Amino acid sequence: MLDPDANEPDAVELPIEDSLDLHAFAPRDVKRALEAYLDEARTRGFPLVRIIHGRGIGVQREIVRKVLERTSFVAEFHDAPPEAGGWGATVVRLRANA
Repeated sequence: MLDPDANEPDAVELPIEDSLDLHAFAPRDVKRALEAYLDEARTRGFPLVRIIHGRGIGVQREIVRKVLERTSFVAEFHDAPPEAGGWGATVVRLRANA
């Protein structure tokens, strides 16, 4: 389970699956939650993950893309296909643990 910071009173534990829906997080927590999720997804050996950020005005999508661009073990990312969320979600291919 993902527990970004067990010392915080409002910390949330989530099961690690091949997708993460950011609607469950306050905007101030998105970056940290995504970073923790990506680390755990890589540790568990997921080759592909989907980040659901929603369509809106693109703020969450931009935060997600910035984190992905600077994460060394992200091989590539792109909008999800229409049946998986289109531009409201991002598909990420992770490099395997070395």
